[in-house]
Amino acid sequence: MCGIVGVVSAAPVNQLIYDALLLLQHRGQDAAGIVTQQGRKFFMHKAKGMVRDVFRTRNMRALPGNMGIAHCRYPTAGSSSDSAESQPFYVNSPFGVVLAHNGNLTNSRELRQELESRGSIFQTTTDSEVIAYLIVQERLKCGSIEAAVSAAMNRIEGAYSLVLMSAAKLLAARDPYGFRPLCYGKTLDGTYVVASESCALSAVGAKFERDILPGEILVFDEN
Repeated sequence: MCGIVGVVSAAPVNQLIYDALLLLQHRGQDAAGIVTQQGRKFFMHKAKGMVRDVFRTRNMRALPGNMGIAHCRYPTAGSSSDSAESQPFYVNSPFGVVLAHNGNLTNSRELRQELESRGSIFQTTTDSEVIAYLIVQERLKCGSIEAAVSAAMNRIEGAYSLVLMSAAKLLAARDPYGFRPLCYGKTLDGTYVVASESCALSAVGAKFERDILPGEILVFDEN
């Protein structure tokens, strides 16, 4: 399960993300998190619990910016007892990447061992952190974040949908078989919304455009 959301707008996105995530609460009740981006800086709040309990007014005020991603967690891999397992995940060096993931990898252990041998230090036991570190490693060899995501997808195996941010772009992707759902829509004012289910699009006034295709990577930015 798990629910993921991504929003890019000309206006602040924190409330839109919250409203969309609330409509995906049925996909995961273990933990919730939101990360926004403003001025190439990331702002994060996440914790164990339901969306309504995790995000109070003071938390929402601390999430500025016109782009962001979010996650509500249903634990399938990794411990559900530690708030560190909550998503989105942030890797800050050498390239800042924030990622939210729905699904499971079948080659997670092998990839984790390889990344650890190259110096990656994992804070959790989740597949999602493996994907985040792999994208960062591929970014060292690629000319863009979208090329890095494509290279990482060539190496990960399993069922997954992703939303992620760099300092300037939001990306959405599905595994080559399309096992995990992901779609996007657009509001009348040009705001793009990516979500696990179309009910989250309707909640924020976005018209459903289409499902993201199996193996597809879509790139959204503030321009």
